[in-house]
Amino acid sequence: MSALQEFRTLQQTIRELTERMNSLSNDTKLKQEIEFEEKLRTLMAEYNKSLKDVVVILDPDSKLSNAKTTKTGATKRARKVKQYKNPQTGEMIETKGGNHKELKAWKEKYGSDTVESWVTILG
Repeated sequence: MSALQEFRTLQQTIRELTERMNSLSNDTKLKQEIEFEEKLRTLMAEYNKSLKDVVVILDPDSKLSNAKTTKTGATKRARKVKQYKNPQTGEMIETKGGNHKELKAWKEKYGSDTVESWVTILG
């Protein structure tokens, strides 16, 4: 596409968007929504409340209110410490996850099921 064609296409798009914006600015529903939003934001500022606070008050079962209680109240369950003892070498590994270099090597060498049979959960 030439630069002139691109320029004319952009001009046409701007004209269409301007017309659309003008028609929306005359829409009574849009004016009501804008007025409502302004009054709501003023009221929220007056009472020092955020949008999340308002949602929690109006709809306690919403995702936003549940997310807020999850962050403040409930925490993620801590992983338990697992202790693996290799019966052949007597070596011990303590880990909370399976991303342990030596543990992976054991699983490769002896098999995952065998290594998991060596586990003792500490807490």
